[in-house]
Amino acid sequence: MDFLAGIGGLGGYLIPFLFVLTVVVFFHELGHFLVARWCGVKVDTFSIGFGREIFGWNDRHGTRWKVSWIPLGGYVKFAGDENAASVPDRERLAQIPAGDREHLFHFKPLRQRAAIVAAGPIANFILAIVIFAGVFTFVGRTVATPLVDEVMPGSPAAAAGFVAGDRVISIDGRPVASFEEMQRVVSTSSSELNFRVDRGGVEVLLRATPEVQEVVDNFGNVHRVARLGIQRHGSTGNIEIVRSDPVNALWLGAKETWFVAERTLNYLGGIVTGRESADQLRGVLGIAQVSGQVATIGFMALLSMVAVLSVSIGLLNLFPVPLLDGGHLLYYAVEAIRGRPLGEQAQEYGFRIGLALVMMLMVFATWNDLVHLQVFSFLTGLFS
Repeated sequence: MDFLAGIGGLGGYLIPFLFVLTVVVFFHELGHFLVARWCGVKVDTFSIGFGREIFGWNDRHGTRWKVSWIPLGGYVKFAGDENAASVPDRERLAQIPAGDREHLFHFKPLRQRAAIVAAGPIANFILAIVIFAGVFTFVGRTVATPLVDEVMPGSPAAAAGFVAGDRVISIDGRPVASFEEMQRVVSTSSSELNFRVDRGGVEVLLRATPEVQEVVDNFGNVHRVARLGIQRHGSTGNIEIVRSDPVNALWLGAKETWFVAERTLNYLGGIVTGRESADQLRGVLGIAQVSGQVATIGFMALLSMVAVLSVSIGLLNLFPVPLLDGGHLLYYAVEAIRGRPLGEQAQEYGFRIGLALVMMLMVFATWNDLVHLQVFSFLTGLFS
């Protein structure tokens, strides 16, 4: 795809992108905010975006709610914070009389500070569960029996001994209820899988290693997907759209959220071990591109993307990197073990290292975006 369709369709990307990112960021910060209020912490600012304020208002508790110009995140700033990353203003805090400290975050008990910090990522996971549950309740999901109708010649499935008519019962001990579920397990694995199949009433154990292939989607994006080489035709067996009751939908939503989290962590682990390529990491431009593409499918598809991104943001913030929520939780864990906080200088160095790591990740992801969007080819075309 050329650079956002030659920039001409920028509006078609911007609105879905702002919707997706704003919803995810709002609920993340709302998690911090609600638990902070519950713990009696005074909140100075609740901001969607960074930089100069576009508009805002003050609530009856004195919190400034605002929307800012740079829509690439947000923050909750507690009383006594030096900045949006909740770095304490130690000189100012030291001057506050003991009697005025009860509403300040940095003087709260360790368990309350940890709960406030963890509430952001937890809110992201809850948002994902609720969205997935809503989709399963009102839209439903496609359910087809995990039956093999055709085995592609020369494929990993053929080499493993699959034959038409096999019904997959489980993969690596995990029960498989539908063909779609089997596809998802296979598509995210590049290592050997153990299949238990029903072949004419007899259970057979098969081992196969999916083959990673480059697949082009309907929007021209290239993805690396692991494939086994089996197909299911719509004319065979039961294929239906199943809508779930709200209680069961919440359970399915939790399972879907776990699947997205597990898939994300497996991919990141694959990058570290060299099994996966890091060129699939995407940044802000990539999110904007995918948001615009998904929006053309429909609102429910865009809402599902909000859920997936919400899980990713929740996971990212739990990484033990100073500056992120996980970094704060790491400091609190050290404080719990030592019986006192890390020294001011150690925390300051930690935040600087965390900032450098986050900036490096952003630069790398943005570079991937530029490559995927063919920006360099686009610019070359302008001047040739």
